[in-house]
Amino acid sequence: MNITKLLIRRLLYLVVLLLGVATCVFFISKMVPGDAVSAYLSPRSLANPDIVNAFKDKWGLNDPIWVQYSRYIINLIQLDLGISIRTGNPVMEELIRYFPATLELAFFSILFSAFFGILFGIISATKRNSLIDQALRALSVTGVSIPSFWFAIIMLFIFYSTLGWAPGLGRLNIRTIAPLQVTGSYVLDGLIAGDFDAVKDALAHLILPSIVLGSFTMGLITRTTRSSLLETLSTDYIRTAKAKGLGPTAVIVVHALGNAAIPVLTVIGVGFGNLLGGMVVVEKIFAWPGVGQFAYQSVLGLDFPAIIGVSMLIAVNYAIINLIIDIMYGVIDPRVRESQ
Repeated sequence: MNITKLLIRRLLYLVVLLLGVATCVFFISKMVPGDAVSAYLSPRSLANPDIVNAFKDKWGLNDPIWVQYSRYIINLIQLDLGISIRTGNPVMEELIRYFPATLELAFFSILFSAFFGILFGIISATKRNSLIDQALRALSVTGVSIPSFWFAIIMLFIFYSTLGWAPGLGRLNIRTIAPLQVTGSYVLDGLIAGDFDAVKDALAHLILPSIVLGSFTMGLITRTTRSSLLETLSTDYIRTAKAKGLGPTAVIVVHALGNAAIPVLTVIGVGFGNLLGGMVVVEKIFAWPGVGQFAYQSVLGLDFPAIIGVSMLIAVNYAIINLIIDIMYGVIDPRVRESQ
């Protein structure tokens, strides 16, 4: 099966998946304890049935559940996620405003994870059972095991509060003017505008949260790269390549690494999806104005349209990332493409 047919098949799966996720998210939100009426009306207003009914009518809470669900699916098809009860703005606009900050942080985190994870995995596999192998394996276990909230606090205490090497919270220093928004990424927007001071400041603010968020995925990538590479290095064609006189670097880079890439690619994809959907605590600690902050505030206020919108965004992120990974499987390994 060629790439085009594979892409069409995966896109059909994607539509069915998102419909199922949307249905589950809608009905689960209806079963969550608490309601928006109690969260947004004062005790005095709650005692007035007219005010309560007016609030419910405004947000469609008096309609039968199947009517609410039908309206929700129709709006979702039109990319309408409803109005945030907390802010009064369309949820889609809020997500568009917050998502670039999360995407920028997730990108630099996965870049850190992939670079050092693959590098450490290669070194660990080629230096098997040596002291450096043991040290890198211990580092990977530490990265997987350390709680992100505790690691974030420690990093801020050491490098910001004590040593003063890292900048403060947020995306930019208060004295730095944000570049004109084009993509929502301060690094890209600064490069587009030629504002290299803003680029430098934005990169400096990305270092600590990227390390904190990327440490878990880096540990997984290191362990996966090591185990996959060791398995590949034990195959017959690698022994043949060595017998032909190829050097260690050529054997690893040209022959072994490509065949060991699929498990590593899977971990990178899943890790990137986790970063896009699991930054709530770290964004809160670093005062990072992303989707995690928006989700946190929405949950506290029982803002169900916003909660559903964030859930759908996370589902779409995972679905798109898995689609890209599936396509890359077919590009990297013809056996995968032909088996579809």
